[in-house]
Amino acid sequence: MDNFVFCNPTKIIFGRGMENTVGQEAAAYGKKVLLHFGGASAEKSGLLGRVRASLKSAGVEWVELGGVKANPSVSLVRKGIELCRKEKVDLILAVGGGSVIDSAKAIGIGVPYSGDVWDFYARKAQPKTTLPVGTILTIPAAGSESSNGSVITNEELKLKRSCDTDVIYPRFSILNPELAFTLPDNQIVNGIADIMAHLMERYFTNVRHVEVTDRLIEGDLRTVIETAPKLKANRQDYDAWSQLMWAGTIAHNNLLNTGRIGDWASHDIEHELSGMYDIAHGAGLSIVFPAWMKYVYKHDVARFCQFATRVWGIEANFFNPEETALAGIAALERFWKGLGLPVRLSDIGIGDEKLDEMAKKCTDNDSHTTGHFIELKSADIAKIYRLAL
Repeated sequence: MDNFVFCNPTKIIFGRGMENTVGQEAAAYGKKVLLHFGGASAEKSGLLGRVRASLKSAGVEWVELGGVKANPSVSLVRKGIELCRKEKVDLILAVGGGSVIDSAKAIGIGVPYSGDVWDFYARKAQPKTTLPVGTILTIPAAGSESSNGSVITNEELKLKRSCDTDVIYPRFSILNPELAFTLPDNQIVNGIADIMAHLMERYFTNVRHVEVTDRLIEGDLRTVIETAPKLKANRQDYDAWSQLMWAGTIAHNNLLNTGRIGDWASHDIEHELSGMYDIAHGAGLSIVFPAWMKYVYKHDVARFCQFATRVWGIEANFFNPEETALAGIAALERFWKGLGLPVRLSDIGIGDEKLDEMAKKCTDNDSHTTGHFIELKSADIAKIYRLAL
């Protein structure tokens, strides 16, 4: 196990009706809030109405910026920065899923910065401070409600990039599983893929003697796998949603990073895919991750065997461990396909036209590698894309 420092400062407020307490939470940070959200669903469901009522009762004023899309854009972030400066906002309140929260985080670090916020995502600058961010989570998926990361898309450059810094941990996050009851199928399954990918990125490590976090990751994965059919059977199963929402938060709040170094190549490879084609992140991950596994599993067959047996319950073939490893990858593909997720680029109508271009973008023309389990160059990434065809 490696040395580590773990500190997660996000206050979690979990349970039924907890969004009604947002006014008192927000009031601790000032008198005016930017209310940041996505489309019409939060309005139609009555959630935004309850949020406004809570803010009003606490004496907190607000201005609003909606329109966040599945791959949040830097152009909307820039509008949010201008609005916050003009209105002298004290707190950004994100109401939505990971895209809304990531956008809010980007606005937060952009407000006190004299340059362009994209500098942080292009690795030209590092945030020093931020406008505080609070969240009300509506989609269990990205884990951004309690993480130190944000991912934004530059539409002009067709690039999707991340900014990772402890500065952008949300100050508080409200998690009410009831808010997920009306989610459409595609958001549910994409969220499940995203949660599982966060866990598997951490699981495939070269660090030894990490049994505690191995078991925690395996347990979280099994919980997600067992919860999915319950939600399919009953969309309003509060207990199942509670498990999935908390699993998603734990999957990405960095607790499961402790003492180990995760991979993260699949996320980087997928970012090029959704940056180029504007597909949902979860759908991109369900295509990329099995292909990455097929490309790298021989690097540590034993770990892939452990994944197959402990997560999927596959009986180990001691005389042919590669067979066990491949059976685990196949089980993952079957599970995702059974949820209705794509597992091939051809499933979503993408061919090989842009594969080499995306591979080169992923490594900035081989100026660096991506991934830690195996360090990948653009030629490796192009082969992974082709395995995903």
